Amino acid sequence: MWESRIPQLGSRGEGWVLLQIVLFAAIAAAGFSDPAWRGSLRIVSFVLGGLLICAGALLSLVGVLDLREHLTPFPKPMDGSRLIDTGAYRLARHPIYGGLITAAFGWGIATASPPAILGALILGVFFDLKSRREEIWLAEQFPDYPAYKTRTRRLLPWLY
Repeated sequence: MWESRIPQLGSRGEGWVLLQIVLFAAIAAAGFSDPAWRGSLRIVSFVLGGLLICAGALLSLVGVLDLREHLTPFPKPMDGSRLIDTGAYRLARHPIYGGLITAAFGWGIATASPPAILGALILGVFFDLKSRREEIWLAEQFPDYPAYKTRTRRLLPWLY
């Protein structure tokens, strides 16, 4: 399976976290460039983007709260943790990542920044790959992970 060739980037996946920080910074900075559109379209995109930012932030926050003491910035789960499959994790296996992607798209749309929107698309690909690497570790640690994986979307509830 090709997913087994996704690099670990450190014993706990530290490199994934560093790349994530760089992507966040690039997307944030891109939103401060001159807006690509103006007028009424800019107002609509500002409102729509703001709604996406709020929805993404809510999904990520609920994911963080559901993990509680099992939360780690690294993709490799902590020793002694348990599989969380309730709350936001009943709807998506990686709701924090899905929320961050949604919020990044919202930022690009709200700021009328094609580079930020492109960055959000790259972030989506990045989190898809990171989640696949993480799922290798999750399946090694939790015997019931494959069953959970078959019944739950990857990043976004009801979508993907």
